[in-house]
Amino acid sequence: VIYGCNERCTYCIVPTTRGVEQSRPVESIVDEVKELISQGFKEVTLLGQNIDAYGRDMMPKRKFSDLLRVVGETPGLERLRFVTSHPRYMSLGVVDAVAETSAACEYFHVPFQSGSNAILKAMGRGHSRERFLSIVDRIRQRLPDAAITADVIVGFPGETEQDFLDTLDIMEQVKFDAVNTAAYSPRPNTPAATWESQLTEEVKQDRLRRINDLCDLHAEERRARMMDRVVQVLVEERNVKKPTQVMGRTTHGYIVYFDGDIEELRGELVNVKITRCQRYYLAGEIAEEGEEVTKILPEV
Repeated sequence: VIYGCNERCTYCIVPTTRGVEQSRPVESIVDEVKELISQGFKEVTLLGQNIDAYGRDMMPKRKFSDLLRVVGETPGLERLRFVTSHPRYMSLGVVDAVAETSAACEYFHVPFQSGSNAILKAMGRGHSRERFLSIVDRIRQRLPDAAITADVIVGFPGETEQDFLDTLDIMEQVKFDAVNTAAYSPRPNTPAATWESQLTEEVKQDRLRRINDLCDLHAEERRARMMDRVVQVLVEERNVKKPTQVMGRTTHGYIVYFDGDIEELRGELVNVKITRCQRYYLAGEIAEEGEEVTKILPEV
């Protein structure tokens, strides 16, 4: 829905390769969604390198939260997702739009990259740790059961042990459902690649191991809460390791396996009772007739 990126993060080559931001007209997006629905698709993902910047290049300017609401009202659309959010631009109104749009999945991917304000400044991210945590607070208030995932870089040039511990602190505060982690590696034609404060591979790999251990711990903890719940699963494909099972995803984005015929269930929404929780997937059985999907509502 938006091409390119106007940011200048000091580690990233994307703006050089993809150009400046260009938002697609709302009408074009809605028409494409309608066409996908007519072909039988039930879930659509709105994609942009910096999705929250949608509409700021248009005249008059538009808001991504408004686009979410408009697309979410498309008849026949069962599920709506979006990636990737940027803490600098993500408005609290986006959280509200997800909470108030029935088709919108309770899932947010918001890369924070570092928990250290000093490193965030060096990265040119344009936001602070406090800003990121305020977004998380809004998500937890409006959608207490929502899944939150992120991207993070460890071993950025100049990162101290305390900077890294600040990142682990964010991890502990949020308890992400999943995090894409990476040890910093220089990219050609990016400012950070030329800095003299590069860390050794030994330090970077040690920090990557430590943060991955924490990611795994939180992923297991987050999925454990799903035990005995009834969840709605959109069936995607056969379980390649066990052909008598199918695989699909919940609105949280969790992978779920259960017994079923892929020829009958592909593309179907099925209520599944969770009987086993693993670190990065769930397993269950088709819920009995009348068993409702478990809803976790915000406290009043």
